[in-house]
Amino acid sequence: MAKIRIGIVGIGNCASALIQGISYYRHYDGEKAIGLMHWDIGGYRPYEIEVASAFDVDRRKVGKDVSEAIFELPNCTRVFCRDVPRTKTMVKMGRLLDGVAEHMKGYDKKYTFLLSDQEEPGKEDVVKDLKESGTEILLNYLPVGSEEAVKFYAECALEAGVGFINNMPVFIASDPDWARRFQEKGIPIIGDDIKSQLGATIVHRVLTNLFKDRGVKLERTYQLNTGGNTDFLNMLDRSRLTSKKRSKTESVQSQLEDKRLEDENIHIGPSDWVAWQKDNKLCFIRMEGKLFGDVPMNLELRLSVEDSPNSGGVVINAIRCCKLALDRGLGGVMFSPSAYFMKHPPRQYTDAEAHGMTEEFIQGKRDQ
Repeated sequence: MAKIRIGIVGIGNCASALIQGISYYRHYDGEKAIGLMHWDIGGYRPYEIEVASAFDVDRRKVGKDVSEAIFELPNCTRVFCRDVPRTKTMVKMGRLLDGVAEHMKGYDKKYTFLLSDQEEPGKEDVVKDLKESGTEILLNYLPVGSEEAVKFYAECALEAGVGFINNMPVFIASDPDWARRFQEKGIPIIGDDIKSQLGATIVHRVLTNLFKDRGVKLERTYQLNTGGNTDFLNMLDRSRLTSKKRSKTESVQSQLEDKRLEDENIHIGPSDWVAWQKDNKLCFIRMEGKLFGDVPMNLELRLSVEDSPNSGGVVINAIRCCKLALDRGLGGVMFSPSAYFMKHPPRQYTDAEAHGMTEEFIQGKRDQ
């Protein structure tokens, strides 16, 4: 079977983990592979994905083969597969716009971005590259808060006629106008804001749903997160966090249906940057409620995960589901995969419901 040709915007830690994973699973078969929700999706295995185009703005990455660029600073995710073959795809200079927070210029170069002095491309340049490279699906991995930059690449995907997977919280798939445009063009989109395989949001959602199903009244909750990668450093600029906090909060609130918490009783969002944590993310969840007889209870949880590989296991499924949509001639929002793989899909479901819907989508029993 021909490989799925992807383009990537932002060759950071998440892209590094994804590309390492594609190579890593070449050495396994379906029965022995660990860390995947699906080995085979519509005949596509994890290693049947290749990078056809790539864009970044850091001078340590621009002009290098993707297989080299993923290991350049400021990337700091765990290296679990050093043996990544040359892709023969060079990282091209991307469009900056609001992709880099101003405050990041004041940090040591091993933690922050060093902007390339190459000329930024226009929309026609990016569209041409997507078409000529044979890119089928464009993945967005831009930093949180990059509103204008994300919209620029969404426009490029529309004009080039390639599928779009929006892995971060600028609302494209969940915005009715953008969703309509992808529908009218017959181009599939999955979004917005990737859930980790077993991360803070998915755990918080499942526990919230458990409280509801077991008759426990959830009265207040928080989720505090710290990490040491460029994502957490970028989010020290609180002005860039509006969509991120909204995405994570809505993902949990959606599980409460008509018993949603007042704003003062729920706090979810990135809390601080701790350089030595690197790509390790620490999550602290507290949930307070009442059970039988109005008797109070509380739950506290500490979760430690390597942040970027944690999303790679989900993105590798989203890619293959988007490819199925292309193969089947489907356009617009893929509601089932979006609900299962993303924090802020256009339609929220419980994770059990979204899982069942996605299984039906994979089997061809559900269009979107």
